[in-house]
Amino acid sequence: MFPFRDHNPSERTPYVTYALIALNIGIFASYWPLFNDAAAIGVFFQTWGMQPVEISAGVETYTLFTSMFLHGGLMHLAGNMLFLWIFGDNLEDQMGHFGFALFYLAAGVAADFGQLLAAPDSAIPVVGASGAIAGIMGGYLLLFPRAKVDIVLIFIIFFKVFSLPAWVMLGVWFALQLFNGVASLGADGAGVAYWAHAGGFVVGLLLCLPLWLKRGGAAYWRKTEGHPPHPDAIYGSTLPVVKRRK
Repeated sequence: MFPFRDHNPSERTPYVTYALIALNIGIFASYWPLFNDAAAIGVFFQTWGMQPVEISAGVETYTLFTSMFLHGGLMHLAGNMLFLWIFGDNLEDQMGHFGFALFYLAAGVAADFGQLLAAPDSAIPVVGASGAIAGIMGGYLLLFPRAKVDIVLIFIIFFKVFSLPAWVMLGVWFALQLFNGVASLGADGAGVAYWAHAGGFVVGLLLCLPLWLKRGGAAYWRKTEGHPPHPDAIYGSTLPVVKRRK
Protein backbone atom coordinates (compact mmCIF):
# COMPACT_ATOMS: atom_id res chain seq x y z
CA MET A 1 0.00 0.00 0.00
CA PHE A 2 1.55 3.31 -1.05
CA PRO A 3 0.55 6.81 -2.23
CA PHE A 4 1.05 7.66 -5.88
CA ARG A 5 -0.50 11.14 -6.38
CA ASP A 6 -2.43 13.90 -4.69
CA HIS A 7 -5.35 16.07 -5.85
CA ASN A 8 -3.50 19.30 -5.12
CA PRO A 9 -2.48 21.02 -8.39
CA SER A 10 0.38 23.52 -8.37
CA GLU A 11 0.33 26.83 -10.20
CA ARG A 12 3.97 27.20 -11.15
CA THR A 13 6.22 24.65 -12.83
CA PRO A 14 8.23 22.94 -10.04
CA TYR A 15 11.65 23.30 -11.62
CA VAL A 16 13.54 22.63 -8.39
CA THR A 17 11.55 19.46 -7.72
CA TYR A 18 12.27 18.25 -11.24
CA ALA A 19 15.96 19.16 -10.87
CA LEU A 20 16.24 17.30 -7.55
CA ILE A 21 14.67 14.19 -9.05
CA ALA A 22 17.01 14.35 -12.05
CA LEU A 23 20.04 14.99 -9.82
CA ASN A 24 19.29 12.07 -7.52
CA ILE A 25 18.74 9.73 -10.46
CA GLY A 26 21.90 10.96 -12.23
CA ILE A 27 24.08 10.55 -9.14
CA PHE A 28 22.67 7.08 -8.49
CA ALA A 29 23.40 6.07 -12.09
CA SER A 30 26.99 7.31 -11.73
CA TYR A 31 27.84 4.80 -9.00
CA TRP A 32 25.41 2.04 -9.97
CA PRO A 33 28.27 -0.21 -11.30
CA LEU A 34 29.81 -0.23 -7.79
CA PHE A 35 26.95 -2.40 -6.52
CA ASN A 36 28.66 -5.31 -8.30
CA ASP A 37 31.58 -4.95 -5.86
CA ALA A 38 30.59 -5.10 -2.18
CA ALA A 39 33.94 -3.70 -1.01
CA ALA A 40 33.87 -0.81 -3.46
CA ILE A 41 30.29 0.26 -2.65
CA GLY A 42 31.10 -0.02 1.05
CA VAL A 43 34.05 2.34 0.70
CA PHE A 44 31.96 4.70 -1.41
CA PHE A 45 29.22 4.97 1.22
CA GLN A 46 31.76 5.34 4.01
CA THR A 47 33.34 8.22 2.12
CA TRP A 48 30.18 10.11 1.12
CA GLY A 49 27.54 8.82 3.53
CA MET A 50 26.94 10.46 6.91
CA GLN A 51 28.55 8.45 9.73
CA PRO A 52 27.27 9.75 13.10
CA VAL A 53 30.50 8.86 14.88
CA GLU A 54 32.48 11.03 12.45
CA ILE A 55 30.12 14.00 12.74
CA SER A 56 30.26 13.65 16.55
CA ALA A 57 34.03 13.99 16.26
CA GLY A 58 33.65 17.12 14.12
CA VAL A 59 35.03 15.60 10.93
CA GLU A 60 33.55 14.79 7.51
CA THR A 61 30.83 17.40 8.01
CA TYR A 62 30.46 17.65 4.23
CA THR A 63 28.63 14.32 4.37
CA LEU A 64 25.65 16.07 5.97
CA PHE A 65 24.98 17.33 2.45
CA THR A 66 26.39 14.60 0.22
CA SER A 67 24.52 11.81 2.03
CA MET A 68 21.12 13.18 1.04
CA PHE A 69 21.89 12.62 -2.65
CA LEU A 70 22.87 8.95 -2.29
CA HIS A 71 20.67 5.85 -2.18
CA GLY A 72 21.28 2.29 -1.12
CA GLY A 73 19.41 0.65 -3.98
CA LEU A 74 16.96 1.08 -6.82
CA MET A 75 13.83 0.68 -4.68
CA HIS A 76 15.22 3.13 -2.11
CA LEU A 77 15.67 5.68 -4.89
CA ALA A 78 12.30 4.97 -6.53
CA GLY A 79 10.35 5.31 -3.27
CA ASN A 80 11.99 8.59 -2.36
CA MET A 81 11.54 10.11 -5.80
CA LEU A 82 7.87 9.09 -5.82
CA PHE A 83 7.24 10.93 -2.54
CA LEU A 84 9.23 13.94 -3.78
CA TRP A 85 7.13 13.96 -6.98
CA ILE A 86 3.84 13.83 -5.06
CA PHE A 87 4.51 16.42 -2.36
CA GLY A 88 7.42 18.56 -3.55
CA ASP A 89 5.64 20.61 -6.20
CA ASN A 90 3.09 22.03 -3.75
CA LEU A 91 5.67 23.28 -1.27
CA GLU A 92 7.74 24.73 -4.10
CA ASP A 93 4.57 26.46 -5.31
CA GLN A 94 4.11 28.05 -1.88
CA MET A 95 7.75 28.89 -1.12
CA GLY A 96 9.12 29.79 -4.53
CA HIS A 97 11.99 28.01 -6.24
CA PHE A 98 14.90 29.40 -4.20
CA GLY A 99 13.09 29.19 -0.89
CA PHE A 100 12.13 25.58 -1.55
CA ALA A 101 15.71 24.64 -2.46
CA LEU A 102 16.96 26.06 0.84
CA PHE A 103 14.14 24.34 2.71
CA TYR A 104 15.04 20.99 1.15
CA LEU A 105 18.70 21.25 2.13
CA ALA A 106 17.89 22.45 5.65
CA ALA A 107 15.44 19.59 6.21
CA GLY A 108 17.99 17.08 4.93
CA VAL A 109 20.71 18.31 7.26
CA ALA A 110 18.29 18.42 10.21
CA ALA A 111 17.25 14.84 9.44
CA ASP A 112 20.88 13.72 9.66
CA PHE A 113 21.11 15.33 13.08
CA GLY A 114 17.98 13.44 14.12
CA GLN A 115 19.79 10.17 13.41
CA LEU A 116 22.96 11.52 14.98
CA LEU A 117 21.19 12.27 18.26
CA ALA A 118 19.67 8.77 18.33
CA ALA A 119 22.94 6.94 17.60
CA PRO A 120 25.93 9.30 18.01
CA ASP A 121 28.50 6.48 18.11
CA SER A 122 27.25 4.63 15.04
CA ALA A 123 29.74 4.08 12.23
CA ILE A 124 27.03 2.91 9.82
CA PRO A 125 26.75 5.36 6.91
CA VAL A 126 23.37 7.07 6.58
CA VAL A 127 22.34 7.73 2.96
CA GLY A 128 19.18 8.83 1.22
CA ALA A 129 16.92 11.76 0.47
CA SER A 130 14.31 10.39 2.87
CA GLY A 131 15.02 12.95 5.60
CA ALA A 132 14.72 15.94 3.28
CA ILE A 133 11.55 14.51 1.75
CA ALA A 134 10.16 13.83 5.22
CA GLY A 135 10.62 17.56 5.82
CA ILE A 136 8.50 18.25 2.73
CA MET A 137 5.84 15.90 4.09
CA GLY A 138 5.82 17.71 7.45
CA GLY A 139 5.35 21.05 5.73
CA TYR A 140 2.65 19.61 3.49
CA LEU A 141 0.76 18.33 6.52
CA LEU A 142 0.76 21.80 8.08
CA LEU A 143 -0.36 23.63 4.94
CA PHE A 144 -2.75 21.10 3.39
CA PRO A 145 -3.94 18.70 6.11
CA ARG A 146 -7.09 17.67 4.22
CA ALA A 147 -5.71 17.49 0.70
CA LYS A 148 -6.69 14.25 -0.98
CA VAL A 149 -3.91 11.70 -1.47
CA ASP A 150 -4.57 8.68 -3.66
CA ILE A 151 -3.38 5.35 -2.28
CA VAL A 152 -3.02 2.13 -4.22
CA LEU A 153 -3.55 -1.13 -2.34
CA ILE A 154 -2.00 -4.17 -4.00
CA PHE A 155 -2.75 -7.67 -2.73
CA ILE A 156 -1.44 -10.45 -4.98
CA ILE A 157 -3.40 -9.81 -8.22
CA PHE A 158 -5.98 -7.48 -6.68
CA PHE A 159 -5.48 -3.73 -6.53
CA LYS A 160 -7.66 -0.86 -5.36
CA VAL A 161 -7.20 2.92 -5.55
CA PHE A 162 -8.76 5.08 -2.85
CA SER A 163 -8.25 8.56 -1.38
CA LEU A 164 -7.24 9.59 2.13
CA PRO A 165 -6.86 13.04 3.70
CA ALA A 166 -3.21 14.04 3.90
CA TRP A 167 -3.33 14.23 7.71
CA VAL A 168 -4.30 10.55 7.90
CA MET A 169 -1.71 9.29 5.43
CA LEU A 170 1.11 11.49 6.71
CA GLY A 171 0.12 11.07 10.36
CA VAL A 172 0.22 7.28 10.08
CA TRP A 173 3.56 7.48 8.27
CA PHE A 174 5.05 9.67 11.01
CA ALA A 175 3.68 7.42 13.77
CA LEU A 176 5.33 4.43 12.10
CA GLN A 177 8.67 6.23 12.01
CA LEU A 178 8.43 6.97 15.74
CA PHE A 179 7.34 3.42 16.60
CA ASN A 180 10.08 1.81 14.53
CA GLY A 181 12.63 4.34 15.74
CA VAL A 182 11.94 3.48 19.38
CA ALA A 183 12.00 -0.23 18.55
CA SER A 184 15.38 0.13 16.84
CA LEU A 185 17.11 1.95 19.71
CA GLY A 186 20.16 0.00 20.76
CA ALA A 187 19.99 -2.28 17.73
CA ASP A 188 23.28 -2.98 16.01
CA GLY A 189 23.51 -3.25 12.25
CA ALA A 190 22.35 -1.56 9.07
CA GLY A 191 18.71 -0.67 8.56
CA VAL A 192 16.31 2.22 8.05
CA ALA A 193 17.24 5.59 9.60
CA TYR A 194 13.86 6.10 11.28
CA TRP A 195 15.05 8.98 13.44
CA ALA A 196 16.26 10.82 10.35
CA HIS A 197 12.74 10.50 8.94
CA ALA A 198 11.08 11.66 12.15
CA GLY A 199 13.57 14.50 12.63
CA GLY A 200 13.18 15.73 9.08
CA PHE A 201 9.39 15.62 9.36
CA VAL A 202 9.29 17.69 12.56
CA VAL A 203 11.83 20.24 11.31
CA GLY A 204 9.99 20.57 7.98
CA LEU A 205 6.76 21.30 9.82
CA LEU A 206 8.50 23.87 12.04
CA LEU A 207 10.19 25.56 9.08
CA CYS A 208 6.78 25.97 7.45
CA LEU A 209 5.26 27.63 10.52
CA PRO A 210 6.19 31.18 9.38
CA LEU A 211 4.57 30.52 5.99
CA TRP A 212 1.47 29.07 7.66
CA LEU A 213 1.22 32.05 10.02
CA LYS A 214 1.67 34.42 7.09
CA ARG A 215 -1.32 32.75 5.43
CA GLY A 216 -3.32 33.36 8.60
CA GLY A 217 -2.51 30.34 10.77
CA ALA A 218 -5.62 28.75 12.27
CA ALA A 219 -7.78 31.27 10.39
CA TYR A 220 -6.32 29.91 7.14
CA TRP A 221 -7.39 26.42 8.17
CA ARG A 222 -10.87 27.63 9.04
CA LYS A 223 -11.19 29.45 5.73
CA THR A 224 -10.06 26.48 3.65
CA GLU A 225 -11.25 23.76 6.07
CA GLY A 226 -7.77 22.28 5.71
CA HIS A 227 -8.11 21.81 1.96
CA PRO A 228 -5.83 23.44 -0.64
CA PRO A 229 -7.14 26.95 -1.48
CA HIS A 230 -8.13 25.93 -5.01
CA PRO A 231 -10.27 23.22 -6.67
CA ASP A 232 -9.03 19.63 -6.49
CA ALA A 233 -7.46 18.02 -9.52
CA ILE A 234 -9.87 15.54 -11.09
CA TYR A 235 -8.43 12.48 -12.77
CA GLY A 236 -10.14 10.49 -15.47
CA SER A 237 -8.04 7.39 -14.84
CA THR A 238 -5.87 5.75 -12.22
CA LEU A 239 -2.70 6.86 -13.99
CA PRO A 240 -0.44 9.00 -11.73
CA VAL A 241 -0.64 12.27 -13.65
CA VAL A 242 -0.26 15.49 -11.64
CA LYS A 243 -2.03 18.49 -13.14
CA ARG A 244 -1.12 22.16 -12.80
CA ARG A 245 -3.58 24.98 -12.39
CA LYS A 246 -4.12 27.09 -15.48
